[in-house]
Order: sequence, then C-alpha cells, then structure tokens
Amino acid sequence: MPFYWGARSRPRPFMTDQNPDPVPTASLFDDRRCTLGEGPLWHPGRAQLFWFDILGRRLLSRSPDRKHDNTQEWHFDEYVSAAGWTGQDSLLIASQTALWHFDIGTGHHEKILPLEADNPVTRSNDGRADPWGGFWIGTMGKALEHGAGAIYRYYQGELRQVFDKITISNAICFSPDGHWVYFTDTPRQAIWRQALRSADGWPAATEPEIFIDLRSERLNPDGAVVDSTGCLWNAQWGASRVACYGPDGSFRHAVSFAASQISCPAFGGAELQTLFATSATEGLRDASGSADGQTFALRLEVTGQSEHQIRL
Repeated sequence: MPFYWGARSRPRPFMTDQNPDPVPTASLFDDRRCTLGEGPLWHPGRAQLFWFDILGRRLLSRSPDRKHDNTQEWHFDEYVSAAGWTGQDSLLIASQTALWHFDIGTGHHEKILPLEADNPVTRSNDGRADPWGGFWIGTMGKALEHGAGAIYRYYQGELRQVFDKITISNAICFSPDGHWVYFTDTPRQAIWRQALRSADGWPAATEPEIFIDLRSERLNPDGAVVDSTGCLWNAQWGASRVACYGPDGSFRHAVSFAASQISCPAFGGAELQTLFATSATEGLRDASGSADGQTFALRLEVTGQSEHQIRL
C-alpha cells in the first residue's frame, strides 16, 4: 500500500551493505497492469493465483500453465483488496464495506458481514487467513488519513476489532507454529508481532512488540508472508524488492524486481516454491514501457506455507 516520500516520482532500487548482490530479478508472471496490485493468494486446491487491483476494483487470476489462455478477471462496484479460500470453488473477499462469499465459477458474491460500512473514510487493505480458520483484515483511510484504520479478525461468524488507530494496515501473516501474528502500520516503518492463544487464535494477554525495525533504513514495509521455516518475506514499497528476515527478525537477503512499488508476496506453485509478488503504478509519473503494476514470479529453494482455509 502506498506511502510517499516527497514527490511522486519513481524511487531507485534500495540496496544495503548487507545485501550488495540481491537474488536475481524475478520474471514476469502476468502482464496485466494494476494501478494498485495487492493481496496475492495461491489457492491450494485449484493451483491458481488470485490477486487484486484495489483501485481498479477488480479481482484477477491465472494458473502457471501458460499453454492455454487461463486468465480470469472479475469487476466489482467498490474497492476489493484481500481474500482467503473457503472451498474448492469459493473465496472470502474483503471489500471497502463488507466481507463477501464469492463463487469463482459464477462470480456471484453474497454479503456475510459489514466491514466499516458506516465509515465513508476507509476501505479494506491487507488480509490473510490464520491457522484456526479465521480471517484477519486491515482497513485504512482512502486518502491515507492518520490513524483512520484498524485490524479485525473474522472467526466463527464474528468480526472483532483487534488493533485500532492504524494508518496503513499491512503485512498480516502467521508463524508456522501459530504462535505469532505479524502486522505493520506502514508509515511507522516497523513490523510488529503479537502472541496468539493456542486454543482459538485470539491475541494473548500481552502487548505487541517490534519484530523488525526498518526506521534507520527508511524502508516502508508493505505486504508479507511467512515460509515453512518461519522466515518472513516482506515487500518494501519503493525499494523494488521483497526482503527475507529470519525467525529472529534478522535480515537474510532480498529478491529484486523490475517494478519499483512491490506491494505483496505469496508462495505458491509446485511444492510452494514459487514466490509471487504484485506491484503498482499508483503515484508514478510515467509507468508506460515499464513493468510497474504487473505481477511477478520467482522459483526459490524455499518452501512456503499452504494458505489456510477460512471456516465460515
């Protein structure tokens, strides 16, 4: 999700002394350009990637089989931003006003619960399913209003606020053992973690703690995903990269991209060893002729976690 420093010009790729030679640049997975690509989701039963163009109000999809035209696209009347899978042919989708049960085959969507429907300032943003079958979803101000958003959890038919006063909610993901949920408020340039109760996945009676502090590097954490070993992979807006951090929060390495505004990663593909990433053109003076806004893929010697099924 965007967070601008000064003029809306194309940022240069970010490098650090820890990472002078990034992992080779990822290849193009889908050339449909998104104003604000977000929320990639690998559906494990369908072997299919879904993602959103939030500002374009559309859901896109493609499977890695390039021998046939296997792209799909659905349009909505309002912003849509994140999803989890509920069945072989269905998703739970978060929009600016509600959570929806979505039929992939027909495109029909049925409202489950409102989501800040009475607040015209906000919309949904980043989200992910948890190991208990719950769904976490963040909101934010449409014009980046300070502290206007929050993070919620949908579980067993109830939508409950977990964190408030969030400006840009992002990086919602979970450790493989289910002990931690990670999240960020992008302008604060840090990723937090919160301990979860093993019985039901609600936050434990502790305060969130900083897990990765990016303030000294002036990096803007966006979407994130955790692999099967507990390493967190974080898209960093304006830095042309997804950075990998160990289970202790230490920097490991980074994957570089041809687009400057990488927004969110996801693991999928055969054996969950492909890292997908969305990007955006929003705020760039000229994205024509570039890869900005397109979706990327890179095969890694790393295995992701299978996305958890949301239980309605």
